[in-house]
Amino acid sequence: MTSNPSSFRGPFIVVTTLFFMWGFITVMVDAFVPRLKDVFELNLLQAGLVQFAWFAAYGILSIPGGNLIDRIGYKKGILVGLGLAALGCLLFYPAAETRIYVLFLLALFVVAGGITILQVAANPYISVLGAPETASSRLNLAQAFNSLGTTIAPIIAASFLLGDQILTADEQAALSSADLETYRLGEAAAVQGPFVFLALGFLVLAVLIGLSKLPRILGGKLPGGMAQAWSNTTLRMGAVAIFVYVGAEVAIGSYMVGYGLELGVDAAIRETPWLASMASVAASISGKTLAGMDAKGLIGALLTFYWGGAMIGRFVGSALMQKIAPSRLLALFALGAVALIALSIATSGVVALLALIGVGLFNSIMFPTIFTLGIGELGDLKPLGSGVLCTAIVGGAFIPPAVGALADVSGFAVALVLPIVCYLYIQFFARRAAKSGLI
Repeated sequence: MTSNPSSFRGPFIVVTTLFFMWGFITVMVDAFVPRLKDVFELNLLQAGLVQFAWFAAYGILSIPGGNLIDRIGYKKGILVGLGLAALGCLLFYPAAETRIYVLFLLALFVVAGGITILQVAANPYISVLGAPETASSRLNLAQAFNSLGTTIAPIIAASFLLGDQILTADEQAALSSADLETYRLGEAAAVQGPFVFLALGFLVLAVLIGLSKLPRILGGKLPGGMAQAWSNTTLRMGAVAIFVYVGAEVAIGSYMVGYGLELGVDAAIRETPWLASMASVAASISGKTLAGMDAKGLIGALLTFYWGGAMIGRFVGSALMQKIAPSRLLALFALGAVALIALSIATSGVVALLALIGVGLFNSIMFPTIFTLGIGELGDLKPLGSGVLCTAIVGGAFIPPAVGALADVSGFAVALVLPIVCYLYIQFFARRAAKSGLI
C-alpha cells in the first residue's frame, strides 16, 4: 500500500471530478427520461417499472461488481462502469426510434448498472486515498461535488428543453391519431441527440480516467473473499443502515408534494414574500416561472431545497469531520432528522413542510459516512464490502411504497413514523460503530 498521503492529492482530484461528472450526467438522464416516456403508451404498471429498473440494477449488479473490481482493480472497474453507462445512453436512441418499451427499460437498467459499478469502485477508492481517520471527510467532500453536479444539471437540461411544447395527457388525448403520432415522433427525435451527447460524455470521462495515473492501493483477490467480508458485523449493520437511509431519503422526497398538498400550504407560500422568492428561484432552475404555477408545481419547486440541502451539508460535514468524529457526527445528524420529522408531524401548514424539507440537510453526510464506517474494518476486502453496501441501495425501491401505503391508510402523520424508525436505526449504527473504535 502506498504510504505517502501527499501522493494521493492528484488521484483524489481526478476521482472527485468523476463524482461531479457522473452526478451531473445522471440527472441529465433523469431529465430526459420523462420526455422519452411520452413516446410510449403506458399503463400505470409500465410507468412504475421505471423506478424498479433503476434500483434493480443496484440489487442485481452491486455484489458482482464488487467481485469484478476485486479481480481487475479500481481503475479498470471505473472504466467498466463508464463504458456501461455510455452503452445505456446509446440504447435510448433505438428505444425512441422503435418505441419498444422493453428496450427503453433495458437502456435505463444498463445506465443504472454503469452507475452502480462506478459507485462500487469509486466510493471505497476515495476512502483509502489517505489516512483512515479522515476517510469519512474525504468521501463527504467527494459526494458534495457529486451533489454539486446534480444541482447544476437541471439548469443545463432546461436549456435543452426550453421552448419545447410539452403536452399533458389530456391534450394528447384530444389530438387526432395522425397528430398524436407526429407529436410522439417529435418527442423521440428531441431526446435522441441529447442521449448521444450524454454517451459521449461518459466516453470522454473514460478516456480521461484511462490516461490518469491512479495508484493501485489495495491488493488482489483474497481467499475466502465474500464470505469473509460478510462475516464482519459492522458491514452487515452498515448495509441495513444504507438500506433504511436510501429508503427514507427517497420516500420523503417522493411524497413531499403530496404531503404539502395535504397540508394545503400553496396559498401561504404565495402570500409569504421570502417563501415565494425561494419557490421562484427553485422554479427558475428548471426553466419555469412562478406565475401560473399550480399548487403541485409550487410545492415541487420547494423540493429543490430538500435535495440542495444535501449538497450544502456535505461540504459543511466534510469540514466538521476535521474536528468531530464521523461516527459521532452521524449520530447527531440522525437525531436531527428525527427531531425535524417529529416537528413536522406535531405541527401544520408551512412549518410542517419546511421541517420536512430541512431533513435534507441532515441526510447530507449519511451515505458517505455510513459507507466508510461500514467498510472500515475490511482492509483489502473493501471492494467486496462496497458491493454489499451498494446492493443495500435497493432500499429505495421498498421503503417508499411502504410509506405510501401507510399514508393511503392512515395519513402522512402516521406514515412519517417509518422514516423516524429508519433514522433511529442509523443513530444506533453510529453509536455501535463508535463503541467498536471506528471514527
